[in-house]
Amino acid sequence: MAERSGKSKKEDNAVTPGTGSMSWWHLTLVGAGCTIGTGYFLGSAIGIRYAGPSFVFSFIAAAACTYIVYYHLAAMTAVDPQEGSFCYYAAKAFGKWAGYCCGWVYWWSNILIMGSQLTALALLSQYWFPLTPLWVFAGGYGAFSLLIVLLGTNSFDKAENLFAVIKTSAIFMFIVMAALALFGVIKGNGEIPDITLQRSAILPGGLKGLWASLIYALYAYGGIEVIGLMALQLKRRNDIKKAGNVMLIILTFMYVTSLALAFLLIASDAFNEKESPFVSALSPYDLPFFPHIFNGAIIIAGFSALTAALFAVTNLLVSLAKDGDAPDIFKKKIKNFNNLPLPSLLLATAGLIASVVTALLLPGKVYEYLTTAAGILLLYNWAFIILSAFRILHQKILVKSTGILGLCILFIAVTGTIVEKSIRTGFHLSLIVVFLIAIAAFIKNKRWKREESV
Repeated sequence: MAERSGKSKKEDNAVTPGTGSMSWWHLTLVGAGCTIGTGYFLGSAIGIRYAGPSFVFSFIAAAACTYIVYYHLAAMTAVDPQEGSFCYYAAKAFGKWAGYCCGWVYWWSNILIMGSQLTALALLSQYWFPLTPLWVFAGGYGAFSLLIVLLGTNSFDKAENLFAVIKTSAIFMFIVMAALALFGVIKGNGEIPDITLQRSAILPGGLKGLWASLIYALYAYGGIEVIGLMALQLKRRNDIKKAGNVMLIILTFMYVTSLALAFLLIASDAFNEKESPFVSALSPYDLPFFPHIFNGAIIIAGFSALTAALFAVTNLLVSLAKDGDAPDIFKKKIKNFNNLPLPSLLLATAGLIASVVTALLLPGKVYEYLTTAAGILLLYNWAFIILSAFRILHQKILVKSTGILGLCILFIAVTGTIVEKSIRTGFHLSLIVVFLIAIAAFIKNKRWKREESV
């Protein structure tokens, strides 16, 4: 596969020691925990609205694209593991401006992911308390997440492993229950819909609907870049490929199987985008406990993703400040606050507050807009990963061809948000963020050139 010039095949296949103590299966678990979230449990309902049963095909295409992106990231990491991961590789391939843009795009995508998770948690909580305004739940979850970060919980990594198990178990629980319902073991008042291969049934929204749904399938895989960021913690750095491959195989199986079973249980127009499609699929059956247990599991999982994102954006801004890509004030840590980078945390908190205010002003569409914008920003960084690998690695034609295919899928996903009017606002939001970052990068680049010429 991808090899660097000057290295023999024997050297490439050698086991290279890392600098950490993490095993590959532990990294797989962490990666799954960072990837599985409300983007899949709730965001899938948006994709179903546009694509119907064909949304399963979007997940298969998204899995292929995710593998391509991850392969290129793992190849660069195995050769040259760096703390900055894809931001470092972008700077190495294209210059400081690229690393600067990647870092800030990733920061903003995580801010929007926090807003998306916060809104999703509020929507899921309305399952029990439908009359409570969305912003009340959003404010409560945001405050609780901020409190955990302020306490400086040292055992949060262990809690994240537990949450990863909960998320995975929730999907497997649905697969088992759905299979039992499909074969008549579990009775209910619902009727299994007739399976037809007619185009109108499989593609109720036409090719346009399938096109628009791809962004939500890719968003459900968002988080694989975290494995690259944590590669330095591996015992053997070559294990990064194994960790990612196993994680993607498991995720693809769970995602595609659970979605396919959901479509086999109820008609696609019976799904409600304000509740998890998996709760909707089993609602006609005699399982009074399932919706509550499953909804609770999703909320726990979503809250863990929210808090993890808050940790991530706080620490990422510190790294940006240390590299000179953010004001120096953001790298300051306050000893009286468990050595926390308080200025960085306050800026992240402002993002949380903005999400709560947005939920108050736009309760009907806020989740869709934030999810779309966060997904697009994530894909911008994925494109940079592939393009960076093109420049850094000496790749065979077949490998480079898969990279081009991955870029094409990313382009199709982003343009799909333009053709569908109802989600176009998310695309516009992502453009505003990218435009602001591009202006800042242009100003910084001029300064860097002046410093180099001195």
